Amino acid sequence: MTAIAIGALNAAPAPLANTAGIIPATIAMVVIKIGRTRSEYGTYGEIVNMPVHAVVKHPENLTMEQAAASWMMFVTAYGGLIEFGKVQKGDFVVLGGATSSVGIAAIQIAKMQGANVIALSRTHAKGDVLLQKGADFVIATKEDDVTAKLLEITNGKGVNLVFDPLGDKEAAKIINAMTQDGKYIIYGALSHDDIAVPVFPILGKHLTVRGYELFEITTVPEKLAQAKKFVFDGLASCQLKPEIDKVFAFDEMAEAHRYMESNAQIGKILVKV
Repeated sequence: MTAIAIGALNAAPAPLANTAGIIPATIAMVVIKIGRTRSEYGTYGEIVNMPVHAVVKHPENLTMEQAAASWMMFVTAYGGLIEFGKVQKGDFVVLGGATSSVGIAAIQIAKMQGANVIALSRTHAKGDVLLQKGADFVIATKEDDVTAKLLEITNGKGVNLVFDPLGDKEAAKIINAMTQDGKYIIYGALSHDDIAVPVFPILGKHLTVRGYELFEITTVPEKLAQAKKFVFDGLASCQLKPEIDKVFAFDEMAEAHRYMESNAQIGKILVKV
């Protein structure tokens, strides 16, 4: 059995992504029957040929479906929060797009580090679910005064780290509520609008605003090895748990993509082969 995880169509491909199943032996690989993940190499198939660096073994406590729903999102969140965000215990972390698979993974990783998680969603419709998934607070960007709520939650101190796949003009509302030396990490452009950056908070608070790509982890062997170990250990200890929203049969592929486009899911969408 092979399971394929469906991702956002406008997301960049990455060497660690979302397929699990049986790998035939190749010149570069002598290990077979290990969990594997999809990359920039086409893998919508029953048998695919992958280079060894694009393959990762998953813990034995995971099913193939869980393995397919793990690696891309957890490694993406690891890079933003751990490698570049340097999240610390007690930090206030804002997560944009919190109901996505990467958002759910980021909630789990931030909580593992002892941070306070503030999840952002467009409305409060998914608020209770995000609290159940581990978020400490939920802010609806279309319904709440984002800056005021962030300052209220942090007792006026501001947030330490932002991990955001959206960008757009709403970013200014978050930046205005950041603390001294805070970091704003943007890893997507789902809104397609330019990010709004207020100059004075950046100057006065020495803020860092940077872009982040998963390739910054997956193309550097040392960083990739550290990421694999972090995620593997988290999955094996059950501190990290892949979130699967819905599983489709392979002949329901079109329906799976339509479901993804509906934005109704919380977590990962899988297709079984």
